[in-house]
Amino acid sequence: MNLVHQIYRRARYGRPVVVVSGLPRSGTSMAMKMLEAGGLPLVTDRQREADIDNPKGYFEDERVKDLGDMDDRSWITESRGKGIKVVSSLLQYLPRDLNYKILFMRRSLLEVIASQNKMLERRGEGSETEDERMIELYESHLRRVKAMLRHGPHLSALDVHYTAVLESPRQEAERMVGFLGLELDVAKMTAVVDERLYRNRAETVRAAEQTG
Repeated sequence: MNLVHQIYRRARYGRPVVVVSGLPRSGTSMAMKMLEAGGLPLVTDRQREADIDNPKGYFEDERVKDLGDMDDRSWITESRGKGIKVVSSLLQYLPRDLNYKILFMRRSLLEVIASQNKMLERRGEGSETEDERMIELYESHLRRVKAMLRHGPHLSALDVHYTAVLESPRQEAERMVGFLGLELDVAKMTAVVDERLYRNRAETVRAAEQTG
């Protein structure tokens, strides 16, 4: 989107909605925690409490899960100037008469799947799809999402890599703030990043697969 179009949309539709998106288990909750610490108001109902899988909390709003089935999505308008978490598969249902600044979390698909599998195991559930097939499906999905983010006139996105945040939290926090164009507290954003929660590293997953 060129600068003139950005100015036009901002004048017509107001402040952008800050969206944190990505695949499940890609670091979206961590990014939301950073934004909260930095001083950005969040849209969350706090219904899903912190647990062993997300010790710092989920930062979700249950209404988001029903975006695809809603006839009236006007409540999203109330999220202008705030942060909201929207999983990547639901981005397509965001109302097009608003502006969105999207922090899109990227993470190794091996790590994503390993984290998802452990969560399912703890719940006594299992995946019916082989990991290799899941990787293929996720790769296809992410290609479609990338094209949508590139061409959607209401969407502006920054890729944020999960590993990079854990390794260089201040640098990544500064990138996020620069992209959003907001006055957020970078020091506080940096302080809430906890590398101890990096429990499904790609190299560890590969080693386990080779010895399993």
